[in-house]
Amino acid sequence: MKIRLTLGAFLLACTVFGQSNRGTLTGTISDSAGAVVPGVPVVLSDLATGAKFETVSTGTGNYSLVQLPVGTYTLTVEKAGFSKYEQTNVQVELAVTTRVDVVLKVGSATESVTITAESSQLKTESAEQSMTVAGNQIAELPINFGIGAGAIRNPLSFIQMTPGAYFNGWNNISINGGSANFKVVFEGQQSDDPYSTQVSDEIQPSVEAIEQFTLQTTNMSAEFGGVGNGGIYNFTSKSGTNQFHGSAYSYIENTALNAGIPFTNDGTGHHQNVVKHLADYGGTIGGPVWIPKVYNGRNKTFFFFNLERYRDREALYNGIFTVPNAEYLAGNLSNNLLVTGNRNLGTDFAGRAIIQNSIYDPASAVVNANGQRVLQVFPNNIIPTSRIDPVSAKIEALFPKPNIGNDLYVNNFAESGDFYKLQQIPSIKVDQTIGSKFKMSAFYEAEDTTKSNGCGYFGTTTNWRKI
Repeated sequence: MKIRLTLGAFLLACTVFGQSNRGTLTGTISDSAGAVVPGVPVVLSDLATGAKFETVSTGTGNYSLVQLPVGTYTLTVEKAGFSKYEQTNVQVELAVTTRVDVVLKVGSATESVTITAESSQLKTESAEQSMTVAGNQIAELPINFGIGAGAIRNPLSFIQMTPGAYFNGWNNISINGGSANFKVVFEGQQSDDPYSTQVSDEIQPSVEAIEQFTLQTTNMSAEFGGVGNGGIYNFTSKSGTNQFHGSAYSYIENTALNAGIPFTNDGTGHHQNVVKHLADYGGTIGGPVWIPKVYNGRNKTFFFFNLERYRDREALYNGIFTVPNAEYLAGNLSNNLLVTGNRNLGTDFAGRAIIQNSIYDPASAVVNANGQRVLQVFPNNIIPTSRIDPVSAKIEALFPKPNIGNDLYVNNFAESGDFYKLQQIPSIKVDQTIGSKFKMSAFYEAEDTTKSNGCGYFGTTTNWRKI
């Protein structure tokens, strides 16, 4: 079982953080003539949660609000002698510094200038190259039931749309040609193996719990060090709001809905079907923490819960192979001579023909007059059952029996086996607002995976493991 627990307290006055899962808003406040305006109160409001973030412009007219949760905000600037400035739909993105410059117009405080355009997406604050995808976009990507058996939806799949990045179905990752220079950060915590180029689907977050996902590829700030020419996969999870919201989903693939295998016949005039039963299902719920007559968490305390379950049951077919038939297991290898047509490879020390695939009896060794060791061939290439070691006989009993014609010597076994996997990823996030300066959040995720390791070849060695 894999468990991820993150607990963070974010104080806006502090500017030094580890690998942040938050965003930043900055800009300059000036008047219509272009002169900077210092000492101006700046308020950023999240209408979904009622949270407010406040600061004051510096002597050079600059302001910065750091460690902001990802979301959509309204920016308000008020100063005596100027009309009230308000800009809605300000987007704060994960690990991105967004710039919104404010121009105040001379007027009374009762007048208001409202800007409804989105904040500029032109990044002028740093040379960092990154790509950001919202959680709803990730959920809409065609990433269900990836390559191979037992592939839960993988939020890393979107990087295939990023120039310079490579990703395949076994989670091998390469960014800008680097094979192992990357990090996966979830809620500010590194959650990958720094010594592997693979990200296991058994430690990944649930797609439904993701609010936003940013791939930072080059020129990251110092807090995101240690990746060379690679990149940072930075996740942040969804949070609750003042309104209760929930969802339920199910993605399925079933044998009854699939077409048959072309050019096959199941004996009844129909195509053979591939046995496959896949389901990725679950639900979410989020909102304010509300206990009737005890506590009302509106504008203060929020939760978001998600449970994703993945179930995979299918019959795997791996092709045609060769296993020893009953004659071989009994020591009768006479067919080996027939296959080669008693091909003569030369003569031995006794002047006898050396026939290809002949089996020599190690107990028949004699030394000739020249001191050379000479062996006798088993008559008709048949090893007596009494000469077969009991331990070897036990091992032979574990071999699968031919299932394509018992009398065939080659290509007599169609390898197949049942595969089963059950994976579930519950998670919960709790956010607490304590005034405009202090925010706290806690995130908990546990992952449980049960699956079969059966290959279908050595049926007696098939087992189950729980991770």
